[in-house]
Amino acid sequence: MIIELLQYLLLQKASCFFYMKVGETTGSSGYPKRANTESLHEIFLKHASVNVNGEWYMNGSDFIRGFLGLFSNENFNESSVRLLAGIVDTSKDGLISFAEFQAFEGLLCIPDALYRTAFQLFDTKGKGVITFNEFSDVIQNTELNQRLPFDMDNDFIKLYFGKEKKRSMSYAEFSQFLHDFHEECGTQAFKRFDKDGTGFISVLDFQDIMISIKDHLLTKQVQDNLVGVAAGGEGGSRVSFPFFMAFNSLLSNMELVKRVYLNASNGSHTQELTKDEFLYQAQMMSQITPLEIDILFHLCHLINQRGKVVYSDLQAIAPEQYHKQIHNRLTEIHAVSSPDDRGVFISVLENVYRFSLGAIAGATGAAAVYPIDLVKTRMQNQRIGSFIGEVMYKNSIDCFRKVVRHEGVVGLYRGLIPQLMGVAPEKALKLTANDFVRDHLMDKNGNIALWGEVLAGGCGGCAQVIFTNPLEIVKIRLQVAGEIASQAKVSALAVIKELGFFGLYKGARSCFLRDICFSAIYFPTYAHVKAALADENGYNQPYTLFLSGVCAGVPAASLVTPADVVKTRLQVVAREGQTSYNGMADAFRKIYREEGFRAFWKGAGARVVRSSPQFGFTLITYELLQRYLYIDFGGTRPAGSEVVVSAPSEKKIIPHNPEHIGGYQAAIPILTGIETKFGLTLPKFSMATITPKNNQ
Repeated sequence: MIIELLQYLLLQKASCFFYMKVGETTGSSGYPKRANTESLHEIFLKHASVNVNGEWYMNGSDFIRGFLGLFSNENFNESSVRLLAGIVDTSKDGLISFAEFQAFEGLLCIPDALYRTAFQLFDTKGKGVITFNEFSDVIQNTELNQRLPFDMDNDFIKLYFGKEKKRSMSYAEFSQFLHDFHEECGTQAFKRFDKDGTGFISVLDFQDIMISIKDHLLTKQVQDNLVGVAAGGEGGSRVSFPFFMAFNSLLSNMELVKRVYLNASNGSHTQELTKDEFLYQAQMMSQITPLEIDILFHLCHLINQRGKVVYSDLQAIAPEQYHKQIHNRLTEIHAVSSPDDRGVFISVLENVYRFSLGAIAGATGAAAVYPIDLVKTRMQNQRIGSFIGEVMYKNSIDCFRKVVRHEGVVGLYRGLIPQLMGVAPEKALKLTANDFVRDHLMDKNGNIALWGEVLAGGCGGCAQVIFTNPLEIVKIRLQVAGEIASQAKVSALAVIKELGFFGLYKGARSCFLRDICFSAIYFPTYAHVKAALADENGYNQPYTLFLSGVCAGVPAASLVTPADVVKTRLQVVAREGQTSYNGMADAFRKIYREEGFRAFWKGAGARVVRSSPQFGFTLITYELLQRYLYIDFGGTRPAGSEVVVSAPSEKKIIPHNPEHIGGYQAAIPILTGIETKFGLTLPKFSMATITPKNNQ
């Protein structure tokens, strides 16, 4: 109900915010909105280094290396820089005026910016048409041509540029040509390896072609299974031309394949589809062929060893499209730019949303491990020299057995109801406070220092004590009530009446000590373990989220056990013959004097066994809820929730440059898109020969 309410509020309020705030940087189509002229001019002057008759200009290096931040290595390829700068330099005089700088910023804001940018890359003379010589000159400077030289005298070229290659192409015509050229490169490569003209190439030749000239279509999972999927074709150890074309067509149309899946599954991302179900839907809404679907299911089986397909299988196969890079890039920029400028209402709404998800996650984690918590509490409350005469439990396992024997399975859940009533807001407050402080301690690039992580975790632990202390004192008294068979049944309400408001905060100082230290250790550890377990794209699968939570809980839970022991002793009513304590310091002294140093670690094992999986369940629930019920309030989302956007040539996260305003927010994804969509990568370094990426 809470989630539904929040989603309704989102539609009514947050969507308005999105268009007011995000709309300041993005248009209704999702592309960037034009930048303010004055701001753009100020940035231009900062990078312009050439003065001609009192007017400032950028040269190619100023724009590509200085402003965009590309080709940062000193051994950069000057030809590549010159070609890329020529996209903006429409006058082709080697200098970029402010008018040209501003015009390109506007071009980046239109829906077909990728094709427009590619057209201007090839329009080296600035005449508004592409000649054969211009096309040939640019292609010869790409890594694609250096790996496998393209035959410029074949029928494909003659059909587009004419038999004499004197025909020029307009923008619309060239966009179609560029799309078809992408396919022709593969055809030529196949013919080059099929020297006898049999219509077949070897499996290893197929692998070589895909890695050499089609690597922009390959995810790591696909690249690792190229030989396996090819060997599974009808040709066995050989690959036929139809298989080759179908394989490339499939990889080029994965976004369409995803839509087919979602239509067949009625929008579900987890429903398993058989080949027949998928084939039927494909024939209803697309031109995907049966051979392509055969390849799809075989590839998915090689990757995940199942005969059916789910949405995550398609994500593993599909290379990220440039338009998604733009969307994700703008989301990254917006998330780390100025969260405090979002307005009070949106900030409050975001924290209510997080609090609600945290409450669900906290209740889930607590219920999953409650029996372990009960055993831990009884072990910690067991005292030497009590009136009973001997210890009641030998160890945690013995305690568990005796609770079940004397009190039944229900006894393992004594105090669960008040626990759930309290733990939901408790964990919600902890998670929300940690996220809130982290958001405000991040730098403009979305990074946070270790001290900031520790401080954010400590603040989360401090905030939770508001709910933790009353919750724990009631829970503990209910948990130990079953130890004496003759004792009358104790209810949570009776405990609360007995203690009163101030009594509910008995032992609060030790609770502060425990929870602040726990969270200060837990959250930074969790963040770093999660990052270490993420895949090469920075994405966390559900099992890595759970494992991260479990691993982080081990040091956090064990190291604060002494504070937990003292808290438990202070909150439990001492029975006749048992030692009583007057505050935290007195408890530390008496426990050490009467029971020794080891007493501070009573229940440590049970605490670790309980806290580690509890926070594993809590954090995985919290992050998956944020992942699948994600609402964009303009803040941050959990790291590792989605594939991190990175340029294939860089293989790293691109930090946001605050000077990239307006259309220039999309400049890097657009230039990357020329590589990922058309395979036209310009060499970064000054090298006579470019080594294939797979051999680097």
